[in-house]
Amino acid sequence: MEYVLLAIIGALAGVLGSIVGLGGGTILVPLTLLVGIDLGWIPGITPQSVVGLSVIMMIFNGLSSTISHMKVKTVDYQSGFIFFVGTVPGTLIGAFVNKNVDLPSFNLYFGILLIVLAVLLLARKYLKPIHWFVNHGKERIFIDPKGETHVYGYPIWFALLLTFVIGFTSGLFGIGGGTMIVPAMILLFLFPPHVAVGTSMFMVFLSAIVNSITHISLGHVPWLYTLPVIPGAYIGGTIGSMLNKKMNSETLVIVLRVILLLFGIRSIIEGIWG
Repeated sequence: MEYVLLAIIGALAGVLGSIVGLGGGTILVPLTLLVGIDLGWIPGITPQSVVGLSVIMMIFNGLSSTISHMKVKTVDYQSGFIFFVGTVPGTLIGAFVNKNVDLPSFNLYFGILLIVLAVLLLARKYLKPIHWFVNHGKERIFIDPKGETHVYGYPIWFALLLTFVIGFTSGLFGIGGGTMIVPAMILLFLFPPHVAVGTSMFMVFLSAIVNSITHISLGHVPWLYTLPVIPGAYIGGTIGSMLNKKMNSETLVIVLRVILLLFGIRSIIEGIWG
């Protein structure tokens, strides 16, 4: 039963994560904590092993999504590598900090993070883009399939600082960081939305490789449980990327905000009162 549950969770995380550029960990971690620890349906699972499972899943989710975005040329490889360089040290530090986090603390901090992410998703629609970063940074140009030209950009120093913080969060909680970087790319750096999602998934894929190596070395990866999650996440990522290009994902983002908010509140309650 636990393998069926993990396959479903992996596929769901892959679909939702790829549609809005999350990477899937934001969905997989709270769902696995709920099903595995709170309900006791997945034997031997711990916060550390959930994080280890999540980062392995994100490699395949990020790979399938990146390949789909590569086909329609919505991946900015140069920006993706710059963002990746910033995440690497943060990811390593976050993974080592995770080793010493107990379940109540993990629930509390993760719950706070989920609520912050829900607020970011809510605010993304209503905040006005900021042009300062483009005017004072490295300018990029993208021509979409309709022939429209989009100008975006960022100061490299700020991008590295921002992605370091995102990398630390990713290493600590096993999430892809896409929920934080996508709004920043759209609102601060003026990325076209589809390019932001495609580039985010490319960064998630690269970061997940480093993140997974660290968690493997720390013994956090439950290898048997990765068997159902990997194919589910890969297939889900492919489906999610296809849906991203064909549909307005705003309805899904609204649902995702509600889910993150509910999981966040529940996680905080578990962290404080157990």
